[in-house]
Amino acid sequence: MSNIIAIVGRPNVGKSTLFNRLVGSRHAIVEEMSGVTRDRIYGKGDWNGYDFSVIDTGGYVSGSEDIFEGEIRKQVEIAIEEANAIVFVVDVTTGITDLDETVATMLRKSKKNVFTVANKVDNTQRVGLSSEFYSFGLGDVYDVSATNGSGTGELLDDIVKTFTSKTIEEDSELPRFAIVGKPNVGKSSLANALIGEERNIVTPISGTTRDSVNTRYNAFGFDFMLIDTAGIRKKAKVHEDIEYYSVLRSVRTIESADVCIFMIDATEGIQKQDLNIYYMCEKNHKGIVVLVNKWDLIEKDHKSTKEFETKIRQQLAPFNDVPIIFTSAVTKQRIHKALEAAMRVYENRVKKIQTSVLNEVMQEVMEHNPPPSIKGKYIRIKFVSQLPTHAPAFAFFCNLPQYVRDDYKRFLENKLREHFDFEGVPVRVFFRKK
Repeated sequence: MSNIIAIVGRPNVGKSTLFNRLVGSRHAIVEEMSGVTRDRIYGKGDWNGYDFSVIDTGGYVSGSEDIFEGEIRKQVEIAIEEANAIVFVVDVTTGITDLDETVATMLRKSKKNVFTVANKVDNTQRVGLSSEFYSFGLGDVYDVSATNGSGTGELLDDIVKTFTSKTIEEDSELPRFAIVGKPNVGKSSLANALIGEERNIVTPISGTTRDSVNTRYNAFGFDFMLIDTAGIRKKAKVHEDIEYYSVLRSVRTIESADVCIFMIDATEGIQKQDLNIYYMCEKNHKGIVVLVNKWDLIEKDHKSTKEFETKIRQQLAPFNDVPIIFTSAVTKQRIHKALEAAMRVYENRVKKIQTSVLNEVMQEVMEHNPPPSIKGKYIRIKFVSQLPTHAPAFAFFCNLPQYVRDDYKRFLENKLREHFDFEGVPVRVFFRKK
């Protein structure tokens, strides 16, 4: 089960500041994803042994007051549908506004765990001003200062008590493939092409997330779980044209997968919304296969796949060692080639390299290209081993790990890829004191 916290509220109450505090400032909170959008909207967190994702709605409403209200309504509806816990942020310095009342009314009707946060309680003079927010009828109100972090620990303590699982549950030993991408790139068409007409070869299995079904695909030599197909195909109650929707909708799917089949629309190319989801797959250390869908429409213009692929790899840099398949879900062009690529990537992700072989190869690489000296200090790497993680990670043991430069880490990662084939899989390189 994936635990998702959604932060909602009107503009200028401090949602993004609270998001940054939850995913970036505390020692127990690890790894945030900075995408290419105006604001960070997705972060990974950990508190009291519970893993969770944080979704920020900040930065995605603009224009008049009427537009504000319309966009906020959409975002709250999505949060109610998808999140485990909803953090409703209000501003203690301005008190209750009409927009606050609108959000509170929607949240009262939901059956979700709602945590009302009175933000900007930055000094003792403001303590107690939050009492008026109890009129929302949403339970306790938490006095918080997102700026200095006060009150956020107590808030997280109570949020994680509502979670039912500490980590994502694995309900099958089969490879787990997820079709991901922004709305309208052809995810539904691909899912239907794979399972829609082959009813006899699929087995519906109750999924771990609401309104989703994990489907077993067992045909043509393939045997894997297709994750959250129903959830992906399900028509949302809200418009699908806002970026927040595609991110929140993708979180559960990505976190449950071994390999993400990442779809883009060939007629549009890669846009910032695509990259945001792609980076989410990478940050979660998932295997990735890129599917350029609707290629049948582009082929008529006589565009070459080589030219298109070169451009895609430039946009996906620095992590662009991924299979790129040009396909059409409607005509079923190369969809089985896409499955073959996904299976190869899965095998790369679970690959374990013998320590003796790893050291034999990498020691020779490092002898020919030793790490550069820093301030007259010479780095000597003695040993390398693969870590027992779900995705490829390697520890290099040396005398001065703090002096190893990032460009040398990238060099070693590229050599690992060159010698052991980790196509489609993010590879992590760590340096530790010997």
